[in-house]
Amino acid sequence: MKDFGKDIRFYLLVAGLIHRIRTGWKETHWGITAERLEDIGDHAFLVAILAINLSKKTRLPVNTERVVTMAVLHDIAEVLLGDITPFDGITPEQKKIMEHKAMEMMFENLEDGDKYYALLLEFDEHKTPDAKFAYFCDKLQANLMSKWYQDKGFQNDLANQENNVAFKSSRCQTAVANGAKTAFDVWYACNYTLFEGDPLFTGIMDWIKNNDVTFTDNDPIFTKYKQWLIDNNLFSPYV
Repeated sequence: MKDFGKDIRFYLLVAGLIHRIRTGWKETHWGITAERLEDIGDHAFLVAILAINLSKKTRLPVNTERVVTMAVLHDIAEVLLGDITPFDGITPEQKKIMEHKAMEMMFENLEDGDKYYALLLEFDEHKTPDAKFAYFCDKLQANLMSKWYQDKGFQNDLANQENNVAFKSSRCQTAVANGAKTAFDVWYACNYTLFEGDPLFTGIMDWIKNNDVTFTDNDPIFTKYKQWLIDNNLFSPYV
């Protein structure tokens, strides 16, 4: 019988991402008041969804399979390292060293492990079209999540950020001095330039800033689907 131990070990390691909350939403950072906070597994899945959907819209010459793989795997090291933010007292150089060692250990002896490791090193540099696009999807998802929390009423007022190490940073304080009124205003001001003027991603940032991104709660597709169930004498206890 073939030994699948290495494959299952890798799966179980990665599955640990669903138990690690994104640091930016914790009390030490933005202190999101939602009952359930986004975990790293949620984030990776949603970055992949953005990559799938936007890969045909970007002006960058990207390979969809490669960027989706980058999206799914980009935070894999955090199952060992945790989600270190720029405000946690760790330099980017130190973080990169620790992340790369974690990735190396996780991919060791895994089929195609070398290929995935090289792909993530490419992602970290975000210089090739694929890596830059995947990086933009990563940053866009975080901003979308921040806006969703804002529109749902889960973000704290700017006057109630005394425990937020991110808010105390010079970047965030500059955003406030320049007129930011909400937590997402701060996110928008601090992160907009990350997209390097890319029209697709800056356009989406502008759209989410000016629109309510909780609209899915009342999206007509739910009513339409319920009606389809009724019309076809079908029933789901979860709809």
